[in-house]
Amino acid sequence: MFAAGLAVPLLYSHPAARYPTRVKLLIDILQGLGLSQAAGVRPFLPALVAGAAAKADLLVDFDGTEFAFMERSWWLAALIVAAVVAIVLRGELERRAQLAAALQGIALGMGALLFSAVLAGDGYAWWPGVPAGIAGAWLSGTAVRDLFGRAAGRLDEEARSHLPVYGEGVAVLLAALSIVAPPVALVALGFFVWLIVGGRRRERDRYAGLRILR
Repeated sequence: MFAAGLAVPLLYSHPAARYPTRVKLLIDILQGLGLSQAAGVRPFLPALVAGAAAKADLLVDFDGTEFAFMERSWWLAALIVAAVVAIVLRGELERRAQLAAALQGIALGMGALLFSAVLAGDGYAWWPGVPAGIAGAWLSGTAVRDLFGRAAGRLDEEARSHLPVYGEGVAVLLAALSIVAPPVALVALGFFVWLIVGGRRRERDRYAGLRILR
């Protein structure tokens, strides 16, 4: 039969490869975590970075999902305007508790939006990104507020005025790195936890010292 050149059907099957899918999910989770942490530092420019990357199909893509608007030109333009207004009015936002709370709420919402959009972009359920994104934004926002609050008390007025710009720069850098190098999100996570724990420890030590002096 073989010498006659007859075709012999060969049947072969193997389990579907799940490893690449799991790796992609892990990458999406890390990207979402990093972007949500960036949004907690400053809410608008990280969303602009993610939207611009999605518009260019650069490692993230929101087209065909409920979050497709996040890569539309009108949304990106609105984020630019919002970021400029937030930088210009930063002093006023920090002095008024209600405005500061509103900005923090926007940061939490943007963190949830970014995490959910990244998951949806690869066909995963988007809703787990809501609590995860809020948690990531809350963590980084708390850490940065504590850090900048301590720094502001040690700097002169001119140096303090530059802190918002530094914050925007950190947020943009973290957002960009989270997209192109997702494991950076874990480094940022550890750093923010370290800032919070260290800040709380210093506060306890200071109050303990005051009680001793009394």
